[in-house]
Amino acid sequence: MIDILHKNNKHLKGYEFETLIKEYPDLKPFVFSNSYNTQSIDFANPDAVKTLNKALLNTYYNISYWEFDDAHLCPPIPGRVDYIHHLADLLQGYSFQKEIQVLDIGTGATCIYPLLGNAVYNWNFVTSDVDKDSLKNAQKIIDKNALSENIELRLQNDKSQILQGVLKQSDAFTLSMCNPPFYKNEAEALEATKRKLKGLGKDVSSVTRNFSGTASELWFSGGEKAFLHSYLYESSLFKTNCFWYTSLVSNKDLVKSMQKSLKKLGATQVKVIQMKLGNKISRVVAWTFLSKKEQQDWLS
Repeated sequence: MIDILHKNNKHLKGYEFETLIKEYPDLKPFVFSNSYNTQSIDFANPDAVKTLNKALLNTYYNISYWEFDDAHLCPPIPGRVDYIHHLADLLQGYSFQKEIQVLDIGTGATCIYPLLGNAVYNWNFVTSDVDKDSLKNAQKIIDKNALSENIELRLQNDKSQILQGVLKQSDAFTLSMCNPPFYKNEAEALEATKRKLKGLGKDVSSVTRNFSGTASELWFSGGEKAFLHSYLYESSLFKTNCFWYTSLVSNKDLVKSMQKSLKKLGATQVKVIQMKLGNKISRVVAWTFLSKKEQQDWLS
């Protein structure tokens, strides 16, 4: 079992390797019986990790093409789809008459959240990134999977901005979502990577790609705190353009400062949703600036 996932997560009981191999035979060479006599892969092997995630997307989400350069992060599907399920919970109790429109901030080359959100809930996405090459690759994935009518890409030309330059005054998003960069700079990111490799008993002299990532994926000037507080401020400039703004927050110590800032910025509601994947605990912070009347007007 992958502990602890959302109740609606298809991977709640772990990986069904026999099913995955049947649907995606390329996975078979990477699967073996471990010391507990259960099937597994070597999660320190980047090829195995990428192939597993391709198998999951192919088997459960109807994504037949998912290719990207090895320099990019390879997102684990169970954890990524968990964020999607928690956002669906956030919308429970609201009677949205129109299709759900989601803004995905920093989609990266893999376009993973739009792929999953559309596959599971039929949501439509606008997604942004600062990296032209990442967007080019994401567009290829979108086109190959016939999703161009459901997912729109936008380039963020200013790396210091998050919503400004991407959001239009005419936009009306039901949700925003974001998985912020963790680190302040490249040196901090590389040090964290070495710690992960050492913990797996691997050689730390070189950084293998399942723990690598491009600059825009891993770091932001000032780190996660600076990114999040920029995001909060910019969201206050577009108070009526999004029903619920949300973000993953890795560092739990940032939650209180976010709540304090959001109160000053005029948020009418702030929610903290706990998430857990294995030994890693994360959380989603969600906020809205809409009054009760504005929410009702949105739903009508």
